[in-house]
Amino acid sequence: MKLYIETYGCQMNVADSEVVVSVMKDHGYMRTEDIHEADVILVNTCSIRENAETRVWGRLDVFRLARKKNPELIIGVIGCMAERLKQKLIEESKIVDLVVGPDAYRELPSMLVEVEQGKKSINVKLSKEENYEDILPVRYDTNGVSAFVSIMRGCDNMCAFCVVPFTRGRERSRSPQTILREAQELVDSNYKEVTLLGQNVDKYAWKDKTGTLSFAGLLEKVAQTNPLLRVRFSTSYPHDMTDEVLEVMAKYDNICKSIHLPVQSGSTKMLELMKRGYTREWYMDRIRSIKKYLPECSISTDIITGFCDETEEDHKETLSLMEWVKYDFAFMFKYSERPDTFAARKYKDNIGEEIKTRRLSEIISLQNKLSAESKKQDVGKTYEVLIEGTSKKSKEFLFGRNSQNKVIVFPKESAVIGDYVKVKIMRSTSATLIGEIQDV
Repeated sequence: MKLYIETYGCQMNVADSEVVVSVMKDHGYMRTEDIHEADVILVNTCSIRENAETRVWGRLDVFRLARKKNPELIIGVIGCMAERLKQKLIEESKIVDLVVGPDAYRELPSMLVEVEQGKKSINVKLSKEENYEDILPVRYDTNGVSAFVSIMRGCDNMCAFCVVPFTRGRERSRSPQTILREAQELVDSNYKEVTLLGQNVDKYAWKDKTGTLSFAGLLEKVAQTNPLLRVRFSTSYPHDMTDEVLEVMAKYDNICKSIHLPVQSGSTKMLELMKRGYTREWYMDRIRSIKKYLPECSISTDIITGFCDETEEDHKETLSLMEWVKYDFAFMFKYSERPDTFAARKYKDNIGEEIKTRRLSEIISLQNKLSAESKKQDVGKTYEVLIEGTSKKSKEFLFGRNSQNKVIVFPKESAVIGDYVKVKIMRSTSATLIGEIQDV
């Protein structure tokens, strides 16, 4: 039997799809990249913004055409959108056979048996324990160099705008033994980089008879797996990020000097409305600590503009914070109301689309300037780069990232994918650093 799977959304969804493929493989399914030879199609979905769900509805129309060519084709929606919409997906699409939430992937094989018997199947029960720690993911969508390892699932931060606590459930951490085993298996398979994933990695905590292991402790243990294994992590939460983590990052060269610290707004008033649990001043203190312990660290963020009751002054505070931090990169969005969130139930989405668009344009314009300035400062410097692939523009060029998570393109010479090379930055564009390999 052939399985075709598509993945939308965050890195957590990518990691989940690798778990799904592993579960299906153990039950006799082989993954295919050809939709037309599939016996089962699964689409792993995201609900964080409305356009993410709109995209999936569009894909279901494509799958409808595939069903016409193969009436026996089974179509399933899994992940966050499945958890949020449940029965509605089956009723409104007319073609979806099974709906599976993020905590029910072990049940996929038995659910497929029900569908083969002519039934529709739904399992969106959230769990307080499920973390799939005993399942070895199938690394199918990878360059063979870097991989994701989930260290925890769920989120207890009830931010006013966010659906994640409703679609992924409560926070729970994996045992460190299974995480370290997975990291070692990656090293043994010649992977050179691992990214530790969680909705809020700073809240990682594992308790047993020997005591409690924090995220800082886990990060150190993973770094000690192999000095040639680069270690990244995502995502940090400003309220929970500790100096202890920064100290561990400074201690180990193989822990990448890059932190993604979502701010969402530069206004304390908006942060309170968003229920983020910190102030502008708290966030700035965390940035000062990063720059104190890790002067070369790159900092990226998430920003939402046009949230309920946002004034022009609030918007200006976001712009001023961006200028102060000087982010290297940012994910920037207009506020999109999500059903059942606190904001949808208690606030009015009262910022006009035209204002949202204009404010987002100003934020993007500023970030483009900050990103360009950041890259210009790298010209003349030499970085260790992990080669990840061939440039899309020329087969004679390779690309990779430095510790700061910046993409660098350079002539390949005799280097190959998976190598560490020293690259001197010769020039920069708005999006990329261009360099040359240095003889060391």
